[in-house]
Amino acid sequence: MKPKALFNWSSGKDSALALFKILQEDQYDVSTLLTSINKEFQRISMHGVHVSLLEQQAASIGIPLVKMELPKEPSMEEYQEIMKDTISGIQSQGITHSIFGDIFLEDLRQYRENQLQSIGMKAVFPLWKQNTPDLIHEFLDLGFKTIVTCVNGTYLDKSFAGRIIDQNFIKDLPGNVDPCGENGEFHTFTFDGPIFKNPVPFEIGETVKKTYPRPKTDPEEKDGEYTFWFCDLISK
Repeated sequence: MKPKALFNWSSGKDSALALFKILQEDQYDVSTLLTSINKEFQRISMHGVHVSLLEQQAASIGIPLVKMELPKEPSMEEYQEIMKDTISGIQSQGITHSIFGDIFLEDLRQYRENQLQSIGMKAVFPLWKQNTPDLIHEFLDLGFKTIVTCVNGTYLDKSFAGRIIDQNFIKDLPGNVDPCGENGEFHTFTFDGPIFKNPVPFEIGETVKKTYPRPKTDPEEKDGEYTFWFCDLISK
């Protein structure tokens, strides 16, 4: 009997490719998609995608969705408490494994493994340490389609928000940007591909600028901020 697993679903390309690989390998019974959303705005954290589109994704994939609602700016303590309560409810269904689309962020993997180990669950990373240029080309070759919903202004300008990822997009990326955006350079919404029964319909809305305080690493450092560009997607 295959172990039951939840899949940590971000709505983006890495999640889509990781889920595809897990389903192809058929070693786990993926019974739940888990997504963190901003409770106030009803949008996926960081990706900025509205819950209505997330729900259409899950329906097209055919796996039940659990939404973990977080306050606008949760502290680490609040986040961990909400996560613990959410996972406890999911564990009651016999789920023993938690699957992630992370590729090479060692500290993030360690954090996830430690948190899960403390409650008796195991983490699974189907894309771990794979070459990111190879992964993005594999993603496209499989027929997945994804759109950039958010870009970090430190790495990319406004023009990259709202673009469909294709070969031209990859060629246009600056040399310091990972082609999978693994360092947080950009985030995506995947709307079609081999894991979907049908494409998720949407329209492209306006692109808006948002800024967030930049944490100081030195008391003498001046106040700064991070700039992000969000392309709004509207459910059809």
